[in-house]
Amino acid sequence: MSNENDDDATQLGSIGHHMNKPQQPGNPQMRPAFQAPSLPTHPQKQSGDDEDTVLSAYNATPSRPAMPTVPTTHPMKAQPAQPVQMQQPLPQSQPIPAAAPRQFPQATTSQAKPAQPAATSSMMSAPQADITEFHNQFAKLVDSVSQVVVGKEQPIRQCATAMIVGGHILLEDNPGTGKTQLARALANSIDMSFKRIQFTPDLLPSDVVGVTYYDQKNGEFEYREGPIFASIVLADEINRASPKTQSALLEVMEEQKVTVDGETHAVPQPFMVIATQNPIEQLGTYKLPEAQMDRFLIKTTIGYPSHDVSVSILKQVNVTDRASTVHAVLTGNDVLRMRAISETVHLDDAILEYIVRLVEATRHNERIQVGSSMRGALALTRCARVWAASNNRGYVVPDDVKQLAVAVLAHRITLTAEATFAGSTPELMIEQILENVPAPTVGATA
Repeated sequence: MSNENDDDATQLGSIGHHMNKPQQPGNPQMRPAFQAPSLPTHPQKQSGDDEDTVLSAYNATPSRPAMPTVPTTHPMKAQPAQPVQMQQPLPQSQPIPAAAPRQFPQATTSQAKPAQPAATSSMMSAPQADITEFHNQFAKLVDSVSQVVVGKEQPIRQCATAMIVGGHILLEDNPGTGKTQLARALANSIDMSFKRIQFTPDLLPSDVVGVTYYDQKNGEFEYREGPIFASIVLADEINRASPKTQSALLEVMEEQKVTVDGETHAVPQPFMVIATQNPIEQLGTYKLPEAQMDRFLIKTTIGYPSHDVSVSILKQVNVTDRASTVHAVLTGNDVLRMRAISETVHLDDAILEYIVRLVEATRHNERIQVGSSMRGALALTRCARVWAASNNRGYVVPDDVKQLAVAVLAHRITLTAEATFAGSTPELMIEQILENVPAPTVGATA
């Protein structure tokens, strides 16, 4: 029993209570058994930080004042007693100090580092070669059109986006703001066919889509294509034509084909209709029906130029036709190639959920009589992919959706009479919905 008490007193570090220190040299069997496994391992691997932390916790006990009673002539004997007191918890967790500092942190780092490149490659990685090519081609097209319509990069980017997606755009603005110049500059910047149709009240559907006539020389009926058979078609003052003529564009704008006398004729690809209308002069005009408005991918305005831009335009007063000064920088195959690249842009599920919530918010608003259709959600998704690729990104972020929501969804909703009388506009309603619907935190902001 006395030996057990002495051993317990040695293990518990009760120094100064038992003056049995002279018996320690006389008991060599127990000393090497505890010192041999502890002294070679712990001091060599310099893991004393963990042990000192534990020892400091034990030294914080009231037994610390007893430390000065240890004779200073034996410093090495007082210190081995401290590793001994660590030996009591070590038999159960002996493998942990040897494996945990070396293997467990390495396992976490080896798992964490491959996980970061995986997330980085899908969302935050450097642009791929295709995305970089898309970005360069898109910037080249925007710069070419910007030479004609100066200081209006946003509507130019929207028109280029509609071209790449394969949709149509409606330019609604006051006269003299450059709507026709923008359409012609876009057509001249791409090596594709271009036709212009001036819509008037006496314009017939056959004047747009074409007509079948009898060829007396050959003795058979032949189909003569109308001006709609072009890659870029400018429908100038579209609201001046009758609803019968306006309806001739419904099929070709949606299905990219024309049916005349039971025969279907495909339009060239890529195909795009750029329509213009004057919002202030409504005398002798016909409002576009909601079905046709929904077929336009984007509705935007140009607006008046700034003061500095106006002065620079006046300095070039001798240039009468600015659209004729630009030349083709892309081909039709380049546009189709960019369209294929945009289809590979990553769309996170949170982005899709965000787009659906925006569209559903237009249907459940008490001041909106008719909300956006599913075609609007599809249009916003496709435009967001092109917008992300134009910003040299291979993934879509919420800012891409926010920057396009007004142009894509505003013309697809119908306000109630009370909201209209209160001064609300579709654009203001979409902006309010963007503020109310929380955006996801996906990727990074643009």
